[in-house]
Amino acid sequence: MENTHSSALIAKHAGLDARIAAESCRPAPDNALIATLKKQKLKIKEALQQS
Repeated sequence: MENTHSSALIAKHAGLDARIAAESCRPAPDNALIATLKKQKLKIKEALQQS
């Protein structure tokens, strides 16, 4: 069960990474959105470390 949860968190983390990269490459990136995505990514990273 924990392994499935970790896998899901890793997938979410990678998805957020891709969204951050895509937003950063836009001509006028939304910095507020990037900050929000980075915070979500950090929360996932912290959850993975606790697992």
